[in-house]
Amino acid sequence: MSATSEHRARTTTRATSPLRSRPAIRRLLEQRTLTPADLSMVLLVTEGPATRRMPTVTLAEIPAIVREVTQLGIPSVKLFAESSERDTTGEVSLSPDSLMARAVRECKNAAPDLAVMTETCLCSYTADGLCYLTDSAGKPDLTGTIEVTSRQAVAHAEAGADVVGPASMVLGTVAGARKALDRSGHDGVSVMPHVIFWSSLYDGFRLTMGATPKAGTDREFQINPGKADQFVDTALRMEAAGADMILLEPAQFTADVLTTLREATRAPLFPFSVSGEYTSLTRVDPRSGRRDVRLLVELFTMLKRAGASGSVTYAALDIARQLT
Repeated sequence: MSATSEHRARTTTRATSPLRSRPAIRRLLEQRTLTPADLSMVLLVTEGPATRRMPTVTLAEIPAIVREVTQLGIPSVKLFAESSERDTTGEVSLSPDSLMARAVRECKNAAPDLAVMTETCLCSYTADGLCYLTDSAGKPDLTGTIEVTSRQAVAHAEAGADVVGPASMVLGTVAGARKALDRSGHDGVSVMPHVIFWSSLYDGFRLTMGATPKAGTDREFQINPGKADQFVDTALRMEAAGADMILLEPAQFTADVLTTLREATRAPLFPFSVSGEYTSLTRVDPRSGRRDVRLLVELFTMLKRAGASGSVTYAALDIARQLT
């Protein structure tokens, strides 16, 4: 028998690879295993206890939560805050006593080394639930939107935020936030804009936080999910405008653009697993009362493999408890 035939015989009769057949070798080679350090915990902050579509927290609950977050090795939280006050200008969001500002301070007081990321947007502050301001004709007021969200970024930074997140998809908000932060002495605060495919997966968040546009689903600036090239182009434009990191959403539908962006930029990339993913990919075991997060663990492992710097999720604590 020739050497080639002998090699073929050995490889065709082998049932599995030695790299997978022994647990000790599998553990040796598992460098890409998900850890709590790969996660960021989403907190939806409300003024009082609330029974809504998605889990919410109050200011009083934040200290205990963020202490557990840090104890389990989760390095950051992503904050969203509702507002009972709304107007046509969104300026209610600029108050140093806004719920967002107070939530940032609670996080930093309880865990000073925790990275606190905010959503810098207007949908929870405008009367019509839009992420941007409108003019007298009902058209997007881009100049006004950029101006107020830039001031909002500064307000969050002054409260102690480490990362602000322009989320309206209005391109000028990234440059506006970066300039406003630099001019106000907050040049060390990062800007991480949301780059968003439109999807029905956001409905749970919108209903929970009162961020549903009165006119119906708002797709004015979000990207058609069939247009991967537009998503990548928008992300790179935002980076050129001053973004330090990029948030991609919804997480499970961005693996392809994540891979493309990972080859095009060294900026940190954070897929955001949104409300619909949390409700559809997890469930509570009726016997133990524990949330089954195995599908999300698989999703975030895949995203890490594809180049994600971390994944933002409502299930970060549940996953970290399981991993540890």
